[in-house]
Amino acid sequence: MEIITSAQNPKIKEIIKLQKPRERKAGGLIVVEGHQEILMALGAGFEIEKLFFCPDLAGKKRIEKIEEDRVISVVPAVLKKIAFRENPDGFLALVKYKIFNLDKIKLSKNPLVIVLESVEKPGNLGAILRSADAAGVDAVIISDQRTDIYNPNVIRASLGTVFTNQIAVSSVKEIQKWLSLNKIKSLAATPEANRLYAEINYQGGIAIVMGEEHKGLSQEWLEKADEKVRIPMAGKIDSLNVSVSTAIILFEAIRQR
Repeated sequence: MEIITSAQNPKIKEIIKLQKPRERKAGGLIVVEGHQEILMALGAGFEIEKLFFCPDLAGKKRIEKIEEDRVISVVPAVLKKIAFRENPDGFLALVKYKIFNLDKIKLSKNPLVIVLESVEKPGNLGAILRSADAAGVDAVIISDQRTDIYNPNVIRASLGTVFTNQIAVSSVKEIQKWLSLNKIKSLAATPEANRLYAEINYQGGIAIVMGEEHKGLSQEWLEKADEKVRIPMAGKIDSLNVSVSTAIILFEAIRQR
């Protein structure tokens, strides 16, 4: 097993470069940190290019079924140099980039989909992916993408569920066309809606469409939505955090279904 003891090693410098989204896309690699997250990536069929393993930090934890020539041992100082977390657990992997096209998404007989427009905070996207995983949605589809889905903070906030969800990125028009083709009703969340979210029938194929917190959904979504709904607000503000709003509507759908 190769052992790296210097942060000046070229392989370590290459990992640091992958902190930039354009470098991740150009290299076709993403950085996945954490024992649990790497196991989830493996379980979802993602291919591990290299596993950087620090025995001093990992304790008794191990990741099996990775060829020895893909595993590199590093000292704590080196792992901390490439880690995003303040207290890394001893595991960091380079994983081959993968994203779904709309036509590759596998749908159930009664699909439930989340559509996100212009969501830009990695923590919010990660939290939504956790809710999507918990609810067993068919897919999460993103329009007007503002953050890389493999941003290390998305991976961390999602607890690895960025790998367990089918995620696609496309334009508004292409998503609307795909929803229509698959007979999926679009449900747009907006404070301006007349109907409350709990008044809607969620029994059929449904896409819950959520927008960016500050501006909400674009007219392109609002004009073409099959239904518009709102969450009742009793205080001084007119909206919730987008991840909270998504979870509220999503689990009403689950309750009904």
